[in-house]
Amino acid sequence: MNIALIGYGRMGHEIERIALSRGHNVICRVDVGNQEAFESPEFAAADVAVEFTAPSAAYDNVKRAFAAGVKVVSGTTGWFEAHRQEMESLCGNSVGEGGHTLFWSSNFSVGVAIFSAVNRYLAGIMDGFEGYGVSMEETHHVHKLDAPSGTAITLASAIEETIGRVDKVPITSYREGEVPGIHTVKYESDADIIRITHEAKNRSGLALGAVMAAEYTARHTGLLGMKDLFGF
Repeated sequence: MNIALIGYGRMGHEIERIALSRGHNVICRVDVGNQEAFESPEFAAADVAVEFTAPSAAYDNVKRAFAAGVKVVSGTTGWFEAHRQEMESLCGNSVGEGGHTLFWSSNFSVGVAIFSAVNRYLAGIMDGFEGYGVSMEETHHVHKLDAPSGTAITLASAIEETIGRVDKVPITSYREGEVPGIHTVKYESDADIIRITHEAKNRSGLALGAVMAAEYTARHTGLLGMKDLFGF
């Protein structure tokens, strides 16, 4: 598979390392200093572009990749919800232009995908126990621009959709050092506390998930997500 990288920072380098180890080719790298690469023949030859940049740049990056006829895997948070309807239209999931493919997730970690499934299952149980309130904490490195994190918002949404008495899960965000990412869901009653936590040790889990998503996206079309990739 031929991959184009949009964003060549720490995540871009880690994705490249994982992609090469799985036998893929990185044929184009787009960063802030060479935006003209979007119009290059190398970019157009990519099977999939993997995009990890900033919320302010992601939407334009995706649209420029679509214009080049390239499928996109995007892990940038803080932009997708505002453009969800347009992405559904562009990817043919509703009436519109269609024909493009976007795989978007707030977190590509395999462990977080499992954690999210556990979170939904636990919320289903806790729906029947009104004595428990729910809250969340998330911690990331100081370079992360959005707060709360996209992963925390996704986890909270699953709880809000499952537990009828919960309108809004309170989320406390911390930005410390170089922390890759910690998410904790807490249920507390007068008698006890139940916590589930996912803690990333490094970026390799995210990079592996992104490459796995690119492999899946190369073979599929439409607006895709982690449920499509893993089935849970």
